[in-house]
Amino acid sequence: MAPPPPAPLLRLLCVHGYRQNEKTFRERTGSLRKLLRRHAELLYVSAPLKVPPVTAEWNQGAIGTQMEDARGWWFSNPKEDSFNALDQVDTCKGLDESLETVSKAMVELGPFDGVIGFSQGAALVSMICTLKQKGDPRFYFDFAILIAGFKSRSKLHADFYKEPISLPSLHVFGDTDRVIAGEMSQELSTLFVDPVILTHPGGHFVPASAPQKQVYFQFLEKFQEKKAAA
Repeated sequence: MAPPPPAPLLRLLCVHGYRQNEKTFRERTGSLRKLLRRHAELLYVSAPLKVPPVTAEWNQGAIGTQMEDARGWWFSNPKEDSFNALDQVDTCKGLDESLETVSKAMVELGPFDGVIGFSQGAALVSMICTLKQKGDPRFYFDFAILIAGFKSRSKLHADFYKEPISLPSLHVFGDTDRVIAGEMSQELSTLFVDPVILTHPGGHFVPASAPQKQVYFQFLEKFQEKKAAA
């Protein structure tokens, strides 16, 4: 008897963190791509906003490291074109442009089964999940993986968090993350219905070692089975 055919690969759109871009995020998720090679194909998109060079010390809650062609999904401080995850503000710059960028990537690179977001990218993906739930035709996917995510503190984003989000979700965060504290990622997970939680002992990065692989696999395999049956 011939062996059963391999499960179809899922297609995942990867949304990078603040001060990254699609190239650097691809480099930093090499271990994840290798780990998931039998489960998913990862494709990447760059944010449209160029982040100015850093000229001062980081404040608590500032995200990322200085790099060439640093990008971001929105600025909490429009006057300085800067972002801080802890900013409780009435302002925001660039979100609509970023939503259009992700929408365009879904058309040009898709279709996609799921979306992975890291740090500010995970916060953006949570907003996209809400828009999808409300019937926004720009966004079509079945699940989200949110790594080191958080809830935006901008008052302009409050409507994204008014209703529980029913989209299947996996929330990944580190116990020693000093950029986005685990409590912030935990807070985001409570906005989702029946979230799957994966914690790791490390900091602000995408974990892809043996202790995490079974959680990733179990979460993705049910969508592979659904895709195979379609």
